[in-house]
Amino acid sequence: MTTPVDIRLRSTRPALDARPLEKRVGLIILATDHTTEPDFRRMVASDRIGVYVARIPYANPTTPENLRKMQPSLTAGAALILPDEPLDAICYSCTSASVVIGDAEIEAAVQAAKPGVPVVTPPTAGVHGLKALGARTISILTPYTVETSRPMAAYFAAHGFEIASFTCLGFEDDREMARIAPASLVDLAREATDAKADALFVSCTALRAALAVVGMEEAIGRPVVTSNQATAWNCLRLCGDDEPRAEFGRLMTLPLN
Repeated sequence: MTTPVDIRLRSTRPALDARPLEKRVGLIILATDHTTEPDFRRMVASDRIGVYVARIPYANPTTPENLRKMQPSLTAGAALILPDEPLDAICYSCTSASVVIGDAEIEAAVQAAKPGVPVVTPPTAGVHGLKALGARTISILTPYTVETSRPMAAYFAAHGFEIASFTCLGFEDDREMARIAPASLVDLAREATDAKADALFVSCTALRAALAVVGMEEAIGRPVVTSNQATAWNCLRLCGDDEPRAEFGRLMTLPLN
């Protein structure tokens, strides 16, 4: 017969920290996303900042119609991230969907689950980043089709940028977009950047563009802003982290204006 183990309940509990980590960044990403989580682990996560992820349904092809279908899932996705606990920032990580759904609509959907949380999207972060760099005339590179790229052009034009050139690659599947080699993006950036442009915006959270930012900047002699780099920068600054990270491009050395 086994002798019962005498388990002692300690009379007092140890003191608790206010939070396991000081700052919290939420990420709402597509079910098919291969890139945002690794990028945020590299650029945002630390002993001070935790990154917490929820995935929402998405089905290719990447068309404006399919992108809009994610809107009803945004509130539920946000609610899954540390339920009933506050966040310091939350990012919806899809550039093309953010443009077609709309900034105000995304913010309202996310804040329905997380009231008051600052909401970051790639296009809004891209706008902030380009303005922080002093860019007025830009070139844009996307992996999308022409149909999906048109709303992107309209968005940046509406935010006051002159678009010197716009290049798209014609992909319809975000999983294929994620397979474009970072080294290829350097060549594509060189090809896509107009001589009149102050900076290049590389759109799409599926692209592994954050790994190629420095190479792209060296190739074109101008600042480069990418979707995941811009949202990471925005989230870091909202968490009070102003440490320069030049290995991820010029933007990562600047404050959030």
